[in-house]
Amino acid sequence: MEVEASKPAEEFGGEEEFVDYEEEEETVPAESTAKEDADGKPASKGTYVGLHSAGFKDFLLKPELLRAIQDCGFEHPSEVQHECIPKATLGTDVLCQAKSGMGKTAVFTLAVLHQLEPKEGTVSCIVLGHTRELAYQIAREFERFSKYMPDLKVGVIYGGVPLKQDKEMLATSTPHVIVGTPGRVLDLAQKKILDLSHIKFFVLDECDKMLEMTDMRRDVQDIFRTTPHDKQVMMFSATLAKEIRAICKKFMQNPMEVYVDDETKLTLHGLLQYFLKLKEAEKNRKLNDLLDALEFNQVVIFVKNVARCTQLNKLLVECNFPSIAMHARLPQAERIARYKAFKDFKKRILVATDIFGRGIDVERVNIVINYDMSADADSYLHRVGRAGRFGTKGLAISFISSDEDETTLNDVQSRFEVAISELPDAIDVSSYMTA
Repeated sequence: MEVEASKPAEEFGGEEEFVDYEEEEETVPAESTAKEDADGKPASKGTYVGLHSAGFKDFLLKPELLRAIQDCGFEHPSEVQHECIPKATLGTDVLCQAKSGMGKTAVFTLAVLHQLEPKEGTVSCIVLGHTRELAYQIAREFERFSKYMPDLKVGVIYGGVPLKQDKEMLATSTPHVIVGTPGRVLDLAQKKILDLSHIKFFVLDECDKMLEMTDMRRDVQDIFRTTPHDKQVMMFSATLAKEIRAICKKFMQNPMEVYVDDETKLTLHGLLQYFLKLKEAEKNRKLNDLLDALEFNQVVIFVKNVARCTQLNKLLVECNFPSIAMHARLPQAERIARYKAFKDFKKRILVATDIFGRGIDVERVNIVINYDMSADADSYLHRVGRAGRFGTKGLAISFISSDEDETTLNDVQSRFEVAISELPDAIDVSSYMTA
């Protein structure tokens, strides 16, 4: 891991200091998405314990936070938490890239809650995520860690729910921490329903997704302009290209930068990765065979579009598999209800588009199947990152049925310097199931 303090960034106030969209020539592969990453799960049998013998108590956090951390069963921070939390709790701007499942969400959640002094009727922290599910998940993490802080209120804001509902919540029970998606947050701010003039903490989770997409970046910048100049800015992602790092730093003042040493370290510890070459028409039979043969807690099956998601889920349900589907065309309330049902272990198989591919943290998932191979190496990393969270064991199997699939597989192996072998006839259960 590389930790560096950047040169002081230019003060970020006027419109002329933002990126000029018209001159921007870089093209970013479009991924239909959804990420995150949640708090640190307990390290499995010493995976990271030996790395840093310090516990969360050594960070000198508020007693209320330490009690909540203890209730969650967390003892030893991950490497990312060990590097970032001490500086973040002192108000330093943070730009952090670390692989999936390493507890990045807990870094900013704990840093904010440690410093925040709740003031009635005042929003002090704004956290932006690029999807509604990610916003919902982050809000739940704030609630979990603030359980012994009864005065602190957390609100979540995203599109798909009536504006009147958000207006009523902000008027009658103003949250101190608001987690939301950029579009709805900006809409409320521009309508003067949401007052961001007292913000002390500005956080972006999956910052690369928000800053790569021109429209969403514009929204983020417009929100940023409505907040005070003097605030702490923190940004996190599992993948962070050098061009995006430069954009991130325009929002920050002398940030602490934490990156993995190189892209090869983005591969996931403890995750078995295999591929299987087969024809398109053979996929359903093979998937049935795998679900019958493999032992699993929960499985996520990724497909390339909404129609295939709906069809495959219907097929699995007809075959008596406990399956549920997740895609962007579901009504918002239904999307959250399905996400919650899966997270609460009421369903064990999830068929999803890439909307579930980033940031969503479900600790019992130990198998990911790419029924349709991802479009690029980054998408692959985020997809398979749903299994093997925080150093636990997991299994990823990718169906390869076209030349494009094979190209992506080669790109993944080349970029992350990982050898993905062909799926063997039998896999030792202990190699992908944590005892």
